[in-house]
Amino acid sequence: MQSWVTYIMEKFGYLGIFLMMTLENLFPPIPSEIVLPFGGFMTTYTSLTVIGVMIAATLGSVIGAMILYSIGLLIDVERLERIVERYGHILRIEKADIHKADAWFDKFGYWTVFFCRMVPLIRSLISIPAGMSNMKFSVFLLLTMLGTLIWNAILVSVGVLLGENWESILVFMDVYSIIVYLLLGVGLILVAYLYIKKRRK
Repeated sequence: MQSWVTYIMEKFGYLGIFLMMTLENLFPPIPSEIVLPFGGFMTTYTSLTVIGVMIAATLGSVIGAMILYSIGLLIDVERLERIVERYGHILRIEKADIHKADAWFDKFGYWTVFFCRMVPLIRSLISIPAGMSNMKFSVFLLLTMLGTLIWNAILVSVGVLLGENWESILVFMDVYSIIVYLLLGVGLILVAYLYIKKRRK
């Protein structure tokens, strides 16, 4: 995967970076942790510039996020309600649970969209619930661009600083991902525990 990604980037330059970041949003197995640092490294031996790489990467990410947001719009609350009516007894989910989750996202979704743009894997998937909750598109677009730009700027800059050793960032990113996933896992377990406890009462 890594050799294919870097080959496309070297062959097509900005266009390659744009395509890889668009695909990275739609197919998480293509990690930005490879695309961005390598893009930064490319500025040290090609005519590509740091600003150009960040623009191409950010545009690609935003286009991918917009596609997933559109998918979320198609899977709206009403469709979820119909699914719950049919399978809710198996999943132990009620319509009220859907509305609570939707209300939670309406209240905290803005910060969620912004900060999740800096969390591997989730940074892509967060666009779907944003669409499902009918978050105002202009707000979604702004927060996505800001969060994405920060993430891209950090990883591209690291690629520039590390140069030929850009791959060493992958080890750090693996550790970073594990820590984030553990924290999210603990959070989900806590939320599930509180939810079950409340239901039993």
